[in-house]
Amino acid sequence: MQIDWQYTGMSPQRVKTFLKNEGVSRRLLATLKYRGGKLLVNDNEQWAIDFIQTNDKVSIVLPAEKNKNELKKSFVPIDIIFEDRDFLIINKPAHVASIPSFLHPEDTLINRVAGYYQNRHLNDFIPHIATRLDRDTSGLVLFAKHRFAHALLDQQLQNHQIKKYYIALVEGQLKNEHGTIDGPIQRDPESFIKRQVGYADTSQKALTEYWLEKSIKGSSQYKIQLHTGRTHQIRVHFASTGHPLVGDTLYGGHITMPIQRQALHCSEIEFYQPFTHKMISVQSSLPLDMQKFVNKK
Repeated sequence: MQIDWQYTGMSPQRVKTFLKNEGVSRRLLATLKYRGGKLLVNDNEQWAIDFIQTNDKVSIVLPAEKNKNELKKSFVPIDIIFEDRDFLIINKPAHVASIPSFLHPEDTLINRVAGYYQNRHLNDFIPHIATRLDRDTSGLVLFAKHRFAHALLDQQLQNHQIKKYYIALVEGQLKNEHGTIDGPIQRDPESFIKRQVGYADTSQKALTEYWLEKSIKGSSQYKIQLHTGRTHQIRVHFASTGHPLVGDTLYGGHITMPIQRQALHCSEIEFYQPFTHKMISVQSSLPLDMQKFVNKK
């Protein structure tokens, strides 16, 4: 795969300086040099220490990628909400894990993306998952289609520049229609899976912002923005207020038909596409079980 830029500076500049400004790391430059990639200026191979001039075309050719562990492919269809050369956003159904584990080794979302790539003859691509959802949480999941795109997304994640919004159905209603839940999250010492709000040395800062959207008999619908990305963050934070998510039995919620899982859906993702220099914002409507619950009430 080839990625192109045009140098618009007025003074000569070293190729490696230009590429560093475009987010190309030393590690990626070494990959190009030693693992079959190419560094081109005006379609001719050059060294990173060479100089470029105004209007020169600078290109990198990424070598084919390989998984460290062979990823089994699943050919279950995926619901693609957005796709371009570099990124892929999928609407994940509930009850599908994001990545393989001991309990779910094969038919996860990333296995399905691998199968999709094979069907599309995208042989130089392997799935790079940038945002994950719990198995029983539905909604938008962002993938990078090559290692360079993944590295640039990771920088945005570290700088809290990727915005993720959720819709949650919550038991009861919080006192304020808009507010934040600010409580560090740590592992529950009595559970391998659960997390809790706590102040141990190992706890991590966590901040959740919410807006009341609908008051439903005995429950409420909230729009939520994560300002940090901790495991089970929304579930733990709302449970800590005494208002767990509908169906979230792990954190004190109750099954209320037709909800038979935590009523949580990632409804919007917004990120910067660094190759096209555009903001990408996509939305996903409520899944059927959550919509039926709202309509039923």
